[in-house]
Amino acid sequence: MAGGWSWFTMDSCAADGRAGGAAGGGDGGPRCSVVVPFYNERQAAEELHARIRRVMDRRGESYEIVLVNDGSTDGTGEVLERLANDDARVCFVDLRRNFGQTTALQAGFDQARGQVIVAMDGDLQHDPYDIPLLLARIEAGYDIASGWRRRRGDDFLSRRLPSRIANWLLAKVSGVPLRDFGTTFKAYRREVLQGVRLYGEMHRFVPAVCARLGARICEVPIKNVRRRGGRSSYGLGRTFRVALDIVTVRFITVYLTRPLHFFGKAALLAIAGGGAILAYGFIRKLLAWSSFDLFTMHGPLMAVGFVSVIAGLLFLSTGLIGELLMRVYFESTPARTYAIRRIVRRAAAPDARDTQRQEIDRP
Repeated sequence: MAGGWSWFTMDSCAADGRAGGAAGGGDGGPRCSVVVPFYNERQAAEELHARIRRVMDRRGESYEIVLVNDGSTDGTGEVLERLANDDARVCFVDLRRNFGQTTALQAGFDQARGQVIVAMDGDLQHDPYDIPLLLARIEAGYDIASGWRRRRGDDFLSRRLPSRIANWLLAKVSGVPLRDFGTTFKAYRREVLQGVRLYGEMHRFVPAVCARLGARICEVPIKNVRRRGGRSSYGLGRTFRVALDIVTVRFITVYLTRPLHFFGKAALLAIAGGGAILAYGFIRKLLAWSSFDLFTMHGPLMAVGFVSVIAGLLFLSTGLIGELLMRVYFESTPARTYAIRRIVRRAAAPDARDTQRQEIDRP
């Protein structure tokens, strides 16, 4: 298909893909990095860490676990720091405040050293035992292996139905036929992420952005575990944000390098409609010059129409131009959308006793 997109699921691509994945550990780093952002998930942190270790130890490959504390207030940061002190394969990234899931993932990606990067949530809704399924697709030659929650136990009206509609719209707009854009559980080749900067809620759209650059993407069915405690921060209120995200995805994936084509369509429609109205009024005035008062007969209606069209175009243009300027700013400068308080990574040598700390103070 166009854009380098390859559409397969785990069921149909077991024997497909290029031979051999990305070489791991060639630069002395681990083969795989597992990045997990946490926000007020203290009870799940230790169990998730233990599960990831069991899964990755069975694979027999070098790996690291990057745990990001996204400004938790329930003591999650202390638990994650203790895990980093006790396990040399854990890197703990502590953000100064709650920046959001996307920014926390970007902070983890920046610290990850693996040739393959796996991202997952920290609330135990993603089963670490599905990690080998994603890595198998990367080893088969795909650039991104995206999880697909085929069977979801969430409420139908408040979660599953809005999710299906949003995923269908996002697939149509982006041209990437994923059935589950919302899940964080994905595996990426490192080089795919090197040119991608995440902000806002963009982590859901990484496959769409990478597909524009020719990435080969595969969708893998994964388990969707029910939450043990707490409640999800996503609901029907998310619908409005998704509607705006659809416009953003369309702009980024199709019109990023030719924004005039995007704005030109609306401009032509506005000019054509406004010109037709003005021509109608001009002709009516010519035919009945003395007896027809254009502003008395149609003035309020035309004013409302013009104001509505101009206001809509201004709002849309301002939002999209702002999105473009933000991308240019963050991708052309060393600026970041997060600030790290400290990074804790124990020395990898077996006889190391001290924990390396790096105090970083960024604006």
